[in-house]
Amino acid sequence: MTATIVSLDARAVRATMGVVSQVAPADLGRPTPCGDWTLGELLSHMIAQHHGFAAAAAGEGADPARWQLRPVAEPVAEYRAAAGRVLASFATDGVLDRELALPEISPARPFPAAQAISFHFVDYVVHGWDVARSIGVDYGLETDLLAAALPVVRAVPDGEQRRAPGAAFAPGLAVHEDMGALDQILAMLGRRPSWPA
Repeated sequence: MTATIVSLDARAVRATMGVVSQVAPADLGRPTPCGDWTLGELLSHMIAQHHGFAAAAAGEGADPARWQLRPVAEPVAEYRAAAGRVLASFATDGVLDRELALPEISPARPFPAAQAISFHFVDYVVHGWDVARSIGVDYGLETDLLAAALPVVRAVPDGEQRRAPGAAFAPGLAVHEDMGALDQILAMLGRRPSWPA
């Protein structure tokens, strides 16, 4: 996946941009499948993560300030700008030769860039679905994107750490053989594919 993770991530991020562009100001208070966050809070998180990963790609990810949530006045426009920034950062020549500091995952050690970008990729595959579900629109990702995300998701540790405050994902749910790839991804990361049901 190393040679293609940048392009896979870019496609996933562009899919989120298409969904986020459909968010209206009146939607920002809607619930989401992402814990107790409203849609406005989720978008703030997504924007902050784009900025944090962009900083990490530039060698500045160890600074916690680069990852902080900030007030968002124009969520759709600010999301588009943040997404453009991270896409440009990941497309920089030589980025895959670097190690990226991701203090929210491990303050002690950096990650090879391909692995770090795979984390971002999976996050936005799932967050795009979160946004789409929140506003009731379709979210279609190509089968090769989902196939690429599955092994990354399978490697995400499960267990008691997912019950801790601030955990990135809820404990995994049961996965059945007849589930499609997206539903498997969602369940393994603690999402109910049938949400809000």
